[in-house]
Amino acid sequence: MDKIRISAVKYANTYPFIYGLIESGFEKKVIIETDHPADCAAKLISGRVDVGLIPVAALPFVKNYHIISDFCIGANGNVRTVMLLSNCPFEKIRNIYLDYRSRSSVTLTKVLAKNSWKREFRWINTSKAFDFLNLGQNEAVVLIGDQCFEFENSFRYKIDLAMEWKIFSGLPFVFACWASNKQLDNMFIDDFNEALRLGVNNIDGVVDKFGQTGTITGEILRTYLKKNIDFNFNDEKKAGLKLFLELMGKL
Repeated sequence: MDKIRISAVKYANTYPFIYGLIESGFEKKVIIETDHPADCAAKLISGRVDVGLIPVAALPFVKNYHIISDFCIGANGNVRTVMLLSNCPFEKIRNIYLDYRSRSSVTLTKVLAKNSWKREFRWINTSKAFDFLNLGQNEAVVLIGDQCFEFENSFRYKIDLAMEWKIFSGLPFVFACWASNKQLDNMFIDDFNEALRLGVNNIDGVVDKFGQTGTITGEILRTYLKKNIDFNFNDEKKAGLKLFLELMGKL
């Protein structure tokens, strides 16, 4: 039987998942690739992988998707790695550049603009070559991932989009979840979740292993993983996800 192919996000918020898959030995049973969130989604949608940690806004584009895990990338307040950054006050923003790497964060911004902020903007897509630091007057950028820690101090104004969602909805936000594009064996799913749980329950070990390898390091990484990211896909997050998908469908 061919090994299951898994695409995981290559940001710091996924370190606990990668740690669990490695330390449990589960990685030997599968083929793991690491990608930007949008690429995780594209691979799952096209069938190039069987399981992906995908932006939740991509779920409707996966034919017959199955959410297979008790864990997700979520936040119940400030997340720190999904930001709206600008050099002008919010009320003066007219153009918003959209990070090409995640459908969920881009869609979240549009949902908030329509339902919470009651504002209209000119939305501008970006690509890999885009200079996120070179913004003009009355412009902002949606930035995701570890680069938020690197770039946020280069801007005068910042809005944490997970907190904006919490203020608007009263619910936590789910940025990405583990989904498959086909029915998987229950034993595989159980073993997969146990591997993920090993990492989520051992953040100190995760920081020891990955704490010097990326943009977010040491105690900052520990705080981020323990305080900003909420990994448990519980009933509150499921309610938040349901509301987000409903509002996304009305855009």
